Amino acid sequence: MADDEHARAVYSAAYRGDAMTTMNAVDWARQAARSRWNRVGFLASVVLFLTLVSIPIVTPYLWLLAISFTHRDGDSEYQVLWRLLTIAALAYGLLLAVAWRARTEQRARRLRWLVGLAALLVFGLWVAPQLTLHNYRFLWNPDVQATGMQSGTLPSVWTALGNSLLFAGGHTLLVTLLAVPADYALSRLGFRRREGVLKALLLLHAFPVMALTVALFIQLYWMGLLNSLWGVMLVMCALELPFAIFVMKNFFDGVSWDIEMSAITDGASRFQAFRLVVLPQVTGGIIAIATFAFLRGWEEYIFVRTLLIDSGRMTMSLYLFWASQDSMGADSGLIAAVGVIYILPVLALYLLTQKYLTQMSVGGIKG
Repeated sequence: MADDEHARAVYSAAYRGDAMTTMNAVDWARQAARSRWNRVGFLASVVLFLTLVSIPIVTPYLWLLAISFTHRDGDSEYQVLWRLLTIAALAYGLLLAVAWRARTEQRARRLRWLVGLAALLVFGLWVAPQLTLHNYRFLWNPDVQATGMQSGTLPSVWTALGNSLLFAGGHTLLVTLLAVPADYALSRLGFRRREGVLKALLLLHAFPVMALTVALFIQLYWMGLLNSLWGVMLVMCALELPFAIFVMKNFFDGVSWDIEMSAITDGASRFQAFRLVVLPQVTGGIIAIATFAFLRGWEEYIFVRTLLIDSGRMTMSLYLFWASQDSMGADSGLIAAVGVIYILPVLALYLLTQKYLTQMSVGGIKG
């Protein structure tokens, strides 16, 4: 009897253990499934939110393209716009499906190429027949009529484009060359009233620039720089430099002082340590302020309009304004085409610098 009771007790304990093990396995599987669905729901919510936010941002650019490549009849531009939106929405949905269902990166890449080729094929068959290059005639025909202007023709777009590149590039070079050594001094050198200098920079950036227009006009006149790209470039550099210094200083503060001291201990001079050790650590910051400075110079209109008088020194912002001056009704197709040309250099700059703007270099300390 005792042996039978002992056997039943052992069997009962084993049964309860198996039941607990099975229940634990079921609980873990249920929790894993719940966690997976929670993650899927969170990612779906993020994608939905970003999609809804992107729609009002992307749509104006598609509309700009639709107007610039269609005739001025009022109907074709809307048809092209809705067809572009349809193709973009379908391609976006397919790309999301590929990202969700593809098991390997190689398969996902192949499917993305197929989606892109399919979108191009649909675009060529459904949208391309309604497109025209008539609105871009100002690129090869300098005698494009603009009835609202006294001269009757637009100035050369290539002159305006070259002036804009010269102006934005020179402004970027000046801001970068002045901001980098200034930030190094503010970050590394312990001089008196350093905090006061930083506060003064913020105060200078807080002034409304429109209040300085008359004073700057008179100052450039007495300096002989009125109606000169270099004069406007100096004005823009003075206004943009406080912001660039304030932003760039954080990058220098993030570089460990021990790295620079290790280079100096190994025999490098202060300038060599700055050039060979510190500068590579702040490359992302230099590219960031250079990009912002270029964009600021490229989009400038107020000071260019006020301080440049000769149409031969016209920039693209003034060219866009010039193209819109039509007393008989603005040519929306021509204005949209000029806007597309105006956007292209900025888009190219972003594509070239985006990977540098989103990464930070991490240095090591020599042991």
